[in-house]
Amino acid sequence: MKYKVTLNGKTYEVEVEQGKAVLLDEYEALAPAPAAAVAPVAAAVPAAAAAPAPAAPVNLAAGETVTAPMPGNIIRVDVAQGDTVKAGQILVILEAMKMENEIVAPKDGTVAQVVTSKGSVVDTGAPLVVIA
Repeated sequence: MKYKVTLNGKTYEVEVEQGKAVLLDEYEALAPAPAAAVAPVAAAVPAAAAAPAPAAPVNLAAGETVTAPMPGNIIRVDVAQGDTVKAGQILVILEAMKMENEIVAPKDGTVAQVVTSKGSVVDTGAPLVVIA
């Protein structure tokens, strides 16, 4: 198989066969041509898409907040406000790096508030659920 590899501004053309690799050619990499100036797009953006809806305030005094251990996408929320949960019960499924991570209840209690929703993108430490 033949490959072209660019490293530190030089392009190497390499042929690889089982057990050996042969350098076929070496040359300077060409810099891409600069892109033409693009007209400002800000005027084309509709005003309605400019500001997302504000998130519901989190009442931390209501109980223990379960937070996201890593950044990712919420693909499922298994609880609703008022639900009774047991320690270890799945609250939310968080997808990060193509892996589904189960976020579980740290204690028995009642769900005081569900802060996140399906489809949300969260950062590390973002509140997901409050358990009283």
